[in-house]
Amino acid sequence: MLRKKTGGLTRRTARTGLISEISNKSVDRRSFLRGSGLAIGGLAAISATGGAVTQASAQSAVNGAVQTVKSVCTHCSVGCTVVAEVSNGVWIGQEPGWDSPFNLGAHCAKGAAVREHAHGERRLKYPMKKEGGEWKRISWEQAINEIGDKMLQVRDESGPDSVYWLGSAKHNNEQAYLLRKFAAYWGTNNIDHQARICHSTTVAGVANTWGYGAMTNSYNDIHNSRAIFLIGGNPAEAHPVSLLHILKAKEQNNAPVIVCDPRFTRTAAHADEYVRFRPGTDVALVWGILWHIFENGWEDKEFIRTRVWGMDQIKEEVAKWNPEEVERVTGTPGSQLERVARTLANNRPGTVIWCMGGTQHTNGNNNTRAYCVLQLALGNMGTSGGGTNIFRGHDNVQGATDLGVLADTLPGYYGLSAGSWAHWARVWEEDLDWLKGQFSQEMVGETAMMNLTGIPVSRWIDGVLEDKENLDQPDNTRVMVLWGHAPNSQTRLPEMKTAMEKLDTLVVIDPFPTVSAVLHDRTDGVYLLPATTQFETYGSVTASNRSLQWREKVMEPLFESKTDHEIMGLFAQKFGFHDRIFRNIKIEDDGVTPNIEDITREFNRGMWTIGYTGQSPERMRLHMENQHTFDRTTLRANGGPADGDFYGMPWPCWGTPEMKHPGTANLYDMSLPVSKGGLTFRARFGVERDGDNLLAEGVASANSEIQDGYPEFTMQMLMDLGWDGDLTAEERAAIDAVAGPNTNWKTDLSGGIQRVAIKHECAPFGNAKARAVVWTFPDPVPLHREPLYTSRYDLVADYPTYEDKKFWRVPTMYKSIQSTDFSSDYPIILTSGRLVEYEGGGDETRSNPWLAELQQDMFIEINPRDANDLGVRDGSQVWVEGPEGGKVKVMAMLTERVAPGVAFMPFHFGGHFQGEDLRGKYPEGADPYVLGESTNTAQTYGYDSVTQMQETKATLCKIMAA
Repeated sequence: MLRKKTGGLTRRTARTGLISEISNKSVDRRSFLRGSGLAIGGLAAISATGGAVTQASAQSAVNGAVQTVKSVCTHCSVGCTVVAEVSNGVWIGQEPGWDSPFNLGAHCAKGAAVREHAHGERRLKYPMKKEGGEWKRISWEQAINEIGDKMLQVRDESGPDSVYWLGSAKHNNEQAYLLRKFAAYWGTNNIDHQARICHSTTVAGVANTWGYGAMTNSYNDIHNSRAIFLIGGNPAEAHPVSLLHILKAKEQNNAPVIVCDPRFTRTAAHADEYVRFRPGTDVALVWGILWHIFENGWEDKEFIRTRVWGMDQIKEEVAKWNPEEVERVTGTPGSQLERVARTLANNRPGTVIWCMGGTQHTNGNNNTRAYCVLQLALGNMGTSGGGTNIFRGHDNVQGATDLGVLADTLPGYYGLSAGSWAHWARVWEEDLDWLKGQFSQEMVGETAMMNLTGIPVSRWIDGVLEDKENLDQPDNTRVMVLWGHAPNSQTRLPEMKTAMEKLDTLVVIDPFPTVSAVLHDRTDGVYLLPATTQFETYGSVTASNRSLQWREKVMEPLFESKTDHEIMGLFAQKFGFHDRIFRNIKIEDDGVTPNIEDITREFNRGMWTIGYTGQSPERMRLHMENQHTFDRTTLRANGGPADGDFYGMPWPCWGTPEMKHPGTANLYDMSLPVSKGGLTFRARFGVERDGDNLLAEGVASANSEIQDGYPEFTMQMLMDLGWDGDLTAEERAAIDAVAGPNTNWKTDLSGGIQRVAIKHECAPFGNAKARAVVWTFPDPVPLHREPLYTSRYDLVADYPTYEDKKFWRVPTMYKSIQSTDFSSDYPIILTSGRLVEYEGGGDETRSNPWLAELQQDMFIEINPRDANDLGVRDGSQVWVEGPEGGKVKVMAMLTERVAPGVAFMPFHFGGHFQGEDLRGKYPEGADPYVLGESTNTAQTYGYDSVTQMQETKATLCKIMAA
């Protein structure tokens, strides 16, 4: 029985000596870790407010001059509001945002501890470099000059592509946009960020199915779901607050929750139906469900006829996946999948949710497209309670992707074509020929380096180690800038260590040193630059549902840390293009730092493709100030100053801010007019294919003046329709300045084409069918292909991988790996995932005492049957070795969560390497409280055939008692 504590508060006088030591920042790590296990209950209670914090009242705030500042949690993509309590510039406490429609007053353990993330004593405090094997404190001026001189030298010797700018999902939108622009001004497409290794296969698969590569609905819209199909995701641990929205649908709608996962997760514990399947067989599993849907005629035939192209080809493939074959490949009984299919058919609309369990595979793009096809077959797209809800893992991984911190695109997914560069040169008011001159003038075939996709972050190792004759760029990568990136989140760590040691220079820009400081054995040529956290700056951040929220600055930068955009300003000065890159952006009084609001307004000027044009700083601030006026399910404001807007103006928010488009809560929902947030499927694949019509058949969004399919809007189309007279003289002049009649809705800087199309309630991007078959991909119809390191080598003949090939500038192996059977020597499937206590590479969360005490040991989950066969006891140390030789020493956890033949490790640990404790290699005072082996030391080679997404969910290992 639960009892309410007196006053509902933890009294300060009741602290243990241990807790007092922690709050006074004088804790001895060894005694802290040993003793904290005895005080978990008390610490967990206190951790909800970050330590020495009591609940704030209005009166105490007045008396103590306590200011409340709204920010957004930095530990996943739900977008929970954090209300910081600040006194005399000091962040003294925090509350969850009760008015936020996303978190509704809730926080997970990570969110409840973000104050310590900002105030953490383990942060980098000043610039440092490694010299003679020792960390040496240096000034910012010395750091920028030395790093800049080295980069310019490398540029002269090897070209701009030999410097790699690895960005981050931890940047706000403005910083992400600025970094992509910075890379363009430096002259390279060798820029990428974490999205490559978490959801690039989602973006590719989803965008190539119906138009945009993002979550279609929202966490809140799940309240309207009648069924919830969750595959390859564990929101109970990865995005805990999102589970509140799932459970609301389960409770109020009696919505069945179906969880498909090789591991019985904490999310699976809430399921009505748990489906266990062999890792790496997602396509076979989904086709097995669709087999029953098609066999029984449960598909939505009218939806398919009017809004889907290519479903007949899908049916031909699905017909091969009868229950017997599905069970042979996945291990899942056909009778269970028939029950799942019946449940989905009888409970519509249902939503499909996935995360990295589905994306991080050599077959990842096939997986994500199969999930989409399932929803198209059921008619669950473009409807409230339906859609594909793709939960992303970092606070701004959606925004950083949208803003173009990628090796294959400019901001807004404009690509790298000549037209895309011309568009952004117009936005920047830059001389296009000058921009071209910044890039290497070498050609790869008929393609200029400016138009050539860069090396993705998943393959930067090979940019260093591969013979330069095998690379599609002038020379190897020689300088690596890791700007907010945890290297232990990537596979092949033994090779990464070698690559780090081969670099001329390694630069780490982060609030914490990260594993980048210790993985290698370098004695010099390493720089650590202390960036601020996002609580020491301000700007916008995009949640997984596409809503933009505005963070305010909680406190001034601590120690000698600098904001990311100030650091970019310093480098721009060093490289001589500061005046050019900021020509339309105000510079603050320090003469270096660009103004955040002006950066927002600049990307508003250019990102017409995805509707990042209507969310001005003023509108975003208005939403944050009036969160209480937004409906908790629809996200639409009910009265108040933002009346009619959807919270955060989820993109696309069409037109200029003055148009006051409300944003689009549910993509492709034709029940609403476009002006009120409705949409069709995007016409981005042409108007016909093989003689078939690719435009919608006789259906359109509400009140549309074109009640049928139509292509994307151009000036010529406005003229043909007789709507060009609706343009203002200023809009007409801007259109004529681009390409006259050939100007389309994506390149019209005035927004006139969008405005006029929406005036007539048409979607600027057209009204087309979704395509179930992506003819531009290696597998137009999604196919099951066995993992490179498969435990079922008997299936390789039937479901082989691809031939080796070169793409994204690097050679990539498939068949040459799969041609060897490793399963007898490495009999256990190894997969990985998240823990509720830690985030990403874990450096900041393992440096947080309130989180560190919750999970102190890196471990591997082993089924008791396997453990008994191996002679391994629960809690004992084991070696886990992968077939490429990487091995880790971790604690064994015996559990039925994993099936026999499968093992699981979390990926948040680092600081140990193949049995060696690297604590002594960190700068003094900057080592995380908790260290451990990284699962990615034992993880192996393997990359998606479209995006170069790394394989982390289905490799092999062997386990031995240590």
